[in-house]
Amino acid sequence: MPKSDLSKILTEFAVSPDRLTPECNLALYRDGQNTVLFDVGSGPDFMPTAGTVVDSLAAVGLAPDDITHVIFTHAHPDHIWGLLDEFDEPLFYNATYFMGRKEWDYWWNPETVQSIGEARAAFAVGAKRRMMAIEGAVELFEDGQEILPGVAALSTPGHTPGHMAFELRQGNNAALIVGDAIGNHHVAFRRPDWQSGSDQDGPLAVKSRKMLLDRLAAEHIPVIGFHLPDGGMGRVARDGSSGYQFITA
Repeated sequence: MPKSDLSKILTEFAVSPDRLTPECNLALYRDGQNTVLFDVGSGPDFMPTAGTVVDSLAAVGLAPDDITHVIFTHAHPDHIWGLLDEFDEPLFYNATYFMGRKEWDYWWNPETVQSIGEARAAFAVGAKRRMMAIEGAVELFEDGQEILPGVAALSTPGHTPGHMAFELRQGNNAALIVGDAIGNHHVAFRRPDWQSGSDQDGPLAVKSRKMLLDRLAAEHIPVIGFHLPDGGMGRVARDGSSGYQFITA
């Protein structure tokens, strides 16, 4: 990214140029029948400051066995490594699991660990190990498919090859769960056209990001972002001809 322009944005948002410590927000959705968790966090094996989903569920009176469905945006460590308990068994043992077919096929492919690059080889190994544990309990889906009543998949590739966002809709109420397709509240909004090193396919990620931001701003739909601040819930507004801003709920 252009260093001088980037510095201005980081200063505006009081973000350190050396270290970013984003939130990791799991979305919980309940419709009276289903209790759905979007992604499962990192568990204890990725970052010492993350992996507290069990405590977070307990805070709202839920235990892992209350989760009826788990829906994955993608299979990066902070989204899927929390799948297994200390005995390497699925933590959410009553759940049916959902992952986009393209995302599943990518991480399941034995060639991925060789082609993804040395820095992310552990991502591939860790994803495959956890996917093997749920192979018999996973349902694969396509772009646009209604996975559960009121939950529809929206293809947003680039961060990973098969990254998915999800539209929640009940009557006149709607929201978009965007996972890592919108990865932060500063650069991704101010300069959505800039490629990010955290995305596997930079140009494709830009296309997905701009599509989401355009839609969120035009339709005034609430957004739920995995790495957005203050719980990740808010709205998107246009800020200039090509930029946006995140407005906390």
